[in-house]
Amino acid sequence: MTADLGGEAPCLLGVVDDHRDLPTTVGARPDLSTAAAIHDLVTRFYREIVFDDLLAPVFDEVAEVDWAIHIPNLIDYWSRILLGIPGSALRVTEVHRHLHGQQPLTIEHCDRWFELGTATLDARWSGPIVERARNHAASIMAGMARHIFDVQWAPPEVAA
Repeated sequence: MTADLGGEAPCLLGVVDDHRDLPTTVGARPDLSTAAAIHDLVTRFYREIVFDDLLAPVFDEVAEVDWAIHIPNLIDYWSRILLGIPGSALRVTEVHRHLHGQQPLTIEHCDRWFELGTATLDARWSGPIVERARNHAASIMAGMARHIFDVQWAPPEVAA
């Protein structure tokens, strides 16, 4: 007997469930309850930033971010904040103060970062950890805006 090595994937034939599109097929979206979900969130979010007309130049040309270093640091940061997974602390204030000294960051930058972050969250996840992520993102952006960028900022849905 020879094994059939060709043909359609079992998930396409309906032999096994296809979990890749589970959130959109069933209507329920999972929470950010695993390290893998945090990894997915961070990589999806910063993929959006890399192609964003307003934020990409700040990250690529001004900050000259080394994504191979930055992404793992951000995954560690958000995993620590949202899941309590031990990791190194980022120097968020110091890094952004230096960046703001190179190119002033504005309310528009804050709005766009938060908008992309919220859209990334809403596209795939929902639940209490997602809300914690959204609230933490709003809190750190408001703090940086006030203490570093010298502007008053609030998340767009709160400011309206």
